[in-house]
Amino acid sequence: MKIVTYNVNGLRQRISQFGSLLKLLDALDADIICFQEIKLTRQELTADLAMAEGYESFFSCTRTSGKGRTGYSGVATFCRVKSAFSSMEASLPVMAEEGFTSLLENSRGSDSRNGETSAELHCLNDLTRDELLMIDSEGRCIMTDHGHFVLFNVYGPRADSDDANRIRFKTNFYKVLQKRWELLQQKGRRIIVVGDLNIAPASIDHCEAGPDFENNEFRRWFRSLLVKNGGSFFDVFREKHLERKDAYTCWPVHTGAEEFNYGTRIDHILACGLCLHEAHDQPGHDLVACHVQECDIMMQFRRWKPGITPRWKGGRSTKLEGSDHVPVYMVLKDIPDVPLHGTPSLSARYIPEIRGLQQTIVSILMKRQTAEQVTVCEMAGSPAGEDTMKLSVCKTLKRIDEFFSSNMVVGECGMKNSEGRPHMAAGGHGQSRSIPDAEKKKAKKSQPSQLSLRSFFQKVPTLSTGVGNSVKDDVLKSDDDCSKNTQDLDEKSRATQTSDLSACASAKDQPMGTAPLEEDKKNAALLEWRKIQQRMQDSIPLCDGHREPCVTRVVKKQGPNFGRRFYVCARAEGPASNPETRCDFFRWAASKSKH
Repeated sequence: MKIVTYNVNGLRQRISQFGSLLKLLDALDADIICFQEIKLTRQELTADLAMAEGYESFFSCTRTSGKGRTGYSGVATFCRVKSAFSSMEASLPVMAEEGFTSLLENSRGSDSRNGETSAELHCLNDLTRDELLMIDSEGRCIMTDHGHFVLFNVYGPRADSDDANRIRFKTNFYKVLQKRWELLQQKGRRIIVVGDLNIAPASIDHCEAGPDFENNEFRRWFRSLLVKNGGSFFDVFREKHLERKDAYTCWPVHTGAEEFNYGTRIDHILACGLCLHEAHDQPGHDLVACHVQECDIMMQFRRWKPGITPRWKGGRSTKLEGSDHVPVYMVLKDIPDVPLHGTPSLSARYIPEIRGLQQTIVSILMKRQTAEQVTVCEMAGSPAGEDTMKLSVCKTLKRIDEFFSSNMVVGECGMKNSEGRPHMAAGGHGQSRSIPDAEKKKAKKSQPSQLSLRSFFQKVPTLSTGVGNSVKDDVLKSDDDCSKNTQDLDEKSRATQTSDLSACASAKDQPMGTAPLEEDKKNAALLEWRKIQQRMQDSIPLCDGHREPCVTRVVKKQGPNFGRRFYVCARAEGPASNPETRCDFFRWAASKSKH
C-alpha cells in the first residue's frame, strides 16, 4: 500500500496543470493520496474537482469567513478502490470524520457516534467550546479509519513570530490534536499522520538554520513526539534517511529558491503503534520496522527543472508551473484485507452539491427557458400554431418599438421621441435638436419597469392547442400594429443608413495631408515612450555583488512600511556561501506602490 501526502497549493491549479483530476491522481500513483491547501469552500465543490473514476474522496473545507481565510486551507483524501460499496480493501476506509474535535455538525456524515470523543476532549478545561469549534472550522484535518490504522490528513497552521493570535491558535490546534492521538492510543489503535505540519523539526531540515533555530516552541513540541525523545511516534522519513541533508519539501515562492534547493522540510509522515504480526510484543516489532518498506520525497514534482535558464541570464519570463511543495510517499507491506464494508457516508459522492440534489438559480432559469421553447415548438405544429406565432412576433415588434420610442430621446434623423414626434431640425438634414428637461423626465417614466427576480419563478402560461375565436380576433387585430411597427423600423433603418453615408462623405472631404500628420504624431509618441523607458532603466540600481540590474519588491506586511517599494538583487535566493546566489543588496525606492 502506497500513501502520498502533497500540499497542492490550490487543487484547481493542479488539476489544470495535469489536465484532469484523474490524471493528477494517476501521476501520483498511490492507494491513498492526501492533499493539503486545496483552497476550496464546500459550495465550490463540483464533480470535476472531487470525483474521479476508481477513487473515493473525503473533504474538509474551510468554514470561516474572516479576512484572508475565505477559501483558504482545506484538505482532501482520495482512496483508490475497485469497489465503493462492497470491498475488503484496506485503502477504502470503514469510517471517516471531518476534523478531530467531533464537534462539527455532521462531522461523520450520517454516523452520529461522536459525542463520546467530544466529551473526552472537554477535559481540556482551558479551551471553550467555541475555541474547539474554531480549531476545526478552517478545514485542516480529515480522519479516515482503515481498520488496521487511523490516518490523519493534516494541514498545520502557520504563525508568524509577531502574530500572537495565530500563535495561540496553532498552540491550541496541536494541543487538541495530540489529545485525540492519546485517546486512540489508549484504545490500542495504530496512527499514521501525514501532511504539511508547517514545522521543520531540526536544523538539518532547514537551509542555513540559525543557532536558536531548534529552540522554537513548536519544533520542541514536534521532537517531543518522537520515540528517541520518549514519545510514541516515528518520523518515518528520518528513520529511513537518518543523515540525509538538503532533503527539502518546500521552497519560497517569489525568490527562486528552488534553483539552489534553498528550502525546508515541513511535509511529514509520522507513525506509531504495534506491528500486525502475532509476535508484536517483542522488542523491535513496531509499525515502522515491520511494515514500512520505503519512504522518500518525490523530487520529480519540483517546479524547477534542470535546463531552465536562470533569471539573471534572461530566462524565467513565465511563472514556474506547479506547487511550491513536493509530495512525500510511504510504501507499506504485508497489510491484510479488512472485513467487507462500503464507503462511509462522509464520502464526496454523497455531498448534495456533487450529487445534484441542490438546484441553483441558473439551472432553474435554464429549465424554464427550455420549457418555453418546447411549448413554442408544440404550438407551431398545431392548427392554430401559425396564428399564435404571428401574434407572438407582432407583440415582440411592438415591444421593440416601445423600447426605441421610450429610450431614444435624442437620436438620428427619423427617430421618434417619447411622444412619437420625429426629431427634425429646421433644415431637415438629419440633425438632432435638444429636448427639454420635462420631456426627458416624461420619457424616463415611460420606460418599462425592470423585471424582478420573483417574476422568473412565476408559472409560464400554457397556450392550448385549441385556440378559440377570441385569440384569432386578437391576431387579426394585431395585424395593423404589426404592419405599422414594421414600417417604423424600416424608416429608422433608412435614417441610419443616410447618417452613415453622410459620415463617409464628410470623411472624404478631409485634406489629404491628415494621414501623414497622424503618423508623425504616433512616431513622436513612440519616441517619447522609449525615452521614458530608458530613464526608468537608468534609474534601476545595480546590485553590489554582481553589478546587475535589481528587481523591485513591495512590502506586503502590515506596518509603517506597508506598500513601500524597494530594490533587491535579481538572482535566486540560496546559501550565502554560493557566490552565484542573491547578494544582500537592498535599497528603498523613491515612492510607494499604488497597489
